[in-house]
Amino acid sequence: MDLLNTLVDKGLRCELPTRDEALAVLATSDDDVLDVVAAAGRVRRHWFGRRVKLNYLVNLKSGLCPEDCSYCSQRLGSTAGILKYTWLKPEEATEAAAAGLAGGAKRVCLVASGRGPTDRDVERVSDTIRAIKDQHEDVEVCACLGLLSDGQAERLRDAGADAYNHNLNTSEGTYGRITTTHTYADRVDTVRRAHAAGLSPCSGLIAGMGESDEDLVDVVFALRALNPDSVPVNFLIPFEGTPLAKEWNLTPQRCLRVLAMTRFVCPDAEVRIAAGREVHLRTLQPLALHLANSLFLGDYLTSEGQAGRADLEMIADAGFEVEGTDRVTLPEHRAAGSHGGGCGSSGGCGPHDGGSGCASGGSGAPGAEAAEGADGTDAAPVASGGCGPCTGPAPAAAAGAAPPQTASRARTDLVAVRRRGAGTQVAPNA
Repeated sequence: MDLLNTLVDKGLRCELPTRDEALAVLATSDDDVLDVVAAAGRVRRHWFGRRVKLNYLVNLKSGLCPEDCSYCSQRLGSTAGILKYTWLKPEEATEAAAAGLAGGAKRVCLVASGRGPTDRDVERVSDTIRAIKDQHEDVEVCACLGLLSDGQAERLRDAGADAYNHNLNTSEGTYGRITTTHTYADRVDTVRRAHAAGLSPCSGLIAGMGESDEDLVDVVFALRALNPDSVPVNFLIPFEGTPLAKEWNLTPQRCLRVLAMTRFVCPDAEVRIAAGREVHLRTLQPLALHLANSLFLGDYLTSEGQAGRADLEMIADAGFEVEGTDRVTLPEHRAAGSHGGGCGSSGGCGPHDGGSGCASGGSGAPGAEAAEGADGTDAAPVASGGCGPCTGPAPAAAAGAAPPQTASRARTDLVAVRRRGAGTQVAPNA
């Protein structure tokens, strides 16, 4: 297929595809999905080999978010039966992080629901970061706390944070239909603040909220322009009790096409499979490893993922290897620069996106749990400003949107509220 050959050539050169080429990837048929995966897989292997980076979410503060992100189970007005608790103590968060690190994670994502942190909140999280780093010197720590104010990113960096997650979630044109308590511009501003402070920027999207192909391309192109090092791709988890509870718009093949398009547009960035993979990719999860080089291990912010051991077995069975702490995730040309020296930077080899790769909590997405992803809708991962939740009317199906799954294919049985790990007395899944 000439389209795929062209996209592979551009990806190997770190050259931005055209919008029409990106749209054409999303428009390919299910009959061609393996060809699409194979082509995008060549780009993925060129920049990242067969390594898979594991990330682990710790939900520092769950629920009761004042933002109205429609996809998030932690949003204002949500009746989803999720865990609700205030800030974990540093020792509690450190214990939760240790479980993920023991399972093979090299990055811990600290997420908190809310519009954005107060200065006192930044102090709390800074204490937690220092506690984790004291016990695990080599761990990467990413914070996802929502919208940042002056000086807060610098304080997190000085405490030892390596990265900050804040997802864009959807296109600028669609954003107002998903969230009303903060703006798309607010999210872009926070990604830029984190980047300017020297934190590795992490920003991604949520697919499956009724958006059109044009919306998906818009947000991924916007991400490339922002040039985050990490791009979490969340798949909406339609929680009962949220405005998007009936939005079952994804099939496994659709998810693979979204991941492939993201890889072609952001060839040298860490593309992370975040919330919703178990619900929407299901048995095709191993194919997604040929497109993304990163994923969340175990559970998300407010929803449960598959068993951590199953994640590790899936990676090994698919012929990939878990990336160790002795390896640098990003390609040399990107890692050598001061964060953001990749394809999307003015001085890089080409052009890039943005919310809480983390997922619900702050401004990420896990209702899309954006998990740096998160509970997808729970994301890593989104709260307004935070890395999690939001409110607002559910968007109407846009022209060009993917046909929704039939009721028989909507796997509501796979949406499980987290009842273990952080905030509970039950052992975590890692």
